[in-house]
Amino acid sequence: MRCVMNGDFRRANALLRPVLGILTARADAPGLMSAGTIALMLGDLATARQVLGVALATARAAGSTALVPRVLEHLAYAELREGSYHQARVHAEAGLEATGESGQRNVVAGLSAVLALAASIAGGPATVAAHAQTALRTAHAHGLSQTSTLAEWAQARADLGHGDAEHAAARLAPLVQGGPRQGHFGLWVMTVPCYVESAVLAGHDVDAAALIDQYAVWAAMGADPQAPALLARCRALVSSDGRTEELFTEALAEHEKANGPYEHARTQLAYGMWLRRRRRPVEARPQLRAAVLGFEQCGADVWAEHARAELRAAGDTLTTAPETGSLGLLTPQQLRIARSVAEGATNREVAQKLSISTRTVEYHLRNVFTQLGVRSRGALTRLLGAEQPGHF
Repeated sequence: MRCVMNGDFRRANALLRPVLGILTARADAPGLMSAGTIALMLGDLATARQVLGVALATARAAGSTALVPRVLEHLAYAELREGSYHQARVHAEAGLEATGESGQRNVVAGLSAVLALAASIAGGPATVAAHAQTALRTAHAHGLSQTSTLAEWAQARADLGHGDAEHAAARLAPLVQGGPRQGHFGLWVMTVPCYVESAVLAGHDVDAAALIDQYAVWAAMGADPQAPALLARCRALVSSDGRTEELFTEALAEHEKANGPYEHARTQLAYGMWLRRRRRPVEARPQLRAAVLGFEQCGADVWAEHARAELRAAGDTLTTAPETGSLGLLTPQQLRIARSVAEGATNREVAQKLSISTRTVEYHLRNVFTQLGVRSRGALTRLLGAEQPGHF
């Protein structure tokens, strides 16, 4: 752990890999959760998800009700890191449900921060703010730096997705700069790409070179598979020496080496915006089309709308398959769930409102999507808005 904190990931990997193997072989839930945490620290996200999944099954089989929410918190965070936002949301909601009345306030705060981050790419600002404030109330009272960093990052990313770069930069600046409000030692550096993009779009005159150099050290550690691509994107955004296009191309090439459709699409969007603002709309359109599709792939409805607006400004639209289906196909329960989701409620909030489990909500929602021929919450909202004018 000292090596991790000092940034010596090569030495940390040499020391922790054998421990990871020993803990995994023990096959008890606490050991498996520790193994998953080690894999997360080493940037081995696939192993982290696999081991934490086994830890979850083991804890449930053993009836370890106090451990299940903690494992779900770690698993949801691993899925966030890997870009699996839908799964992260499902597991975070399950974790909140599993806490029940146990009083695990720190775990509830961590799970709420994960939900805020997941909602920052797909939910409305009110949903993100609600989850973030739930997390921050406990984080501030109990000194949970990791949770507060995640919650602030979620709100900043929601601001940026809705085109409010000014507020996004203001939220992130304290996290990435020195002082008492700096973010968690192991997480603040991950917010640097979002801060650089926000500051550039807001037109702030900031010297980002030192921050980007620090991020370069992080990228070289190998603890985040997407970091090399994000580093190149940061350098492209602040470049003033004629290398911007070369750096964007480098970033896109790096994205091809690591799974992460959301960040890949953000780079395509940034590149397309840069091309369009330099009066090169024909070259911008392929990047912006790819960004729309990438955001749709990972359910990032807020960002998909942002990319569509840029594509329209570049003189093009993206033709998609028409949405089909009728509300008459739904059962009364499915219709209630569909309307609640379209109004911005999370699965857990719908479950509480209708006095059913979140798993029941998930089951009905999958059927709603199939019946109506939609693939995302945003598409569901648009369809209900079109068929029920004035309902909202």
